[in-house]
Amino acid sequence: MSTQGKTQTWPDLAGRLSGAGHVLPVRVYYEDTDFTGVVYHAAYLKFIERGRSDFLRVCDIHHNELEDGKHGEALAFAVRHMDINFLRPARIDDVLEVVTRLESLKGARLVLHQEVTRGEETLFTATVTVAVIQPGGGPRRMPKHLAERLLAASALPS
Repeated sequence: MSTQGKTQTWPDLAGRLSGAGHVLPVRVYYEDTDFTGVVYHAAYLKFIERGRSDFLRVCDIHHNELEDGKHGEALAFAVRHMDINFLRPARIDDVLEVVTRLESLKGARLVLHQEVTRGEETLFTATVTVAVIQPGGGPRRMPKHLAERLLAASALPS
């Protein structure tokens, strides 16, 4: 079964789009915590990476298709910069939500705002700058049809 078929069988597996942006539920497992049962700081980076990947997935943009050049010339995304804030701890067995919003998309750069929340409480925030790159590593303008998908899902002006 293809990746898309699995998503259809489990429609919420990749999260969902909402007025707040893309929302991905994440459960905290033992492997995400330190010896005290609190989420280890680097685990938040894994959570928000999943949020960014699944945001693309619900926009029908798949990493394997980007690498294969199925959308034109091959491209990839590389994190260029992050501003992060650890506000409150999460603990083992917590159910969290990773919220991802596209703040801007210009040329070869995307800026996303991400939050990890537990209920109404914000635990972690990040502003992530992502570069669109070609296989050799140099910058590449985001193809128009992919930019349109992201902008449509984000309610940002084209």
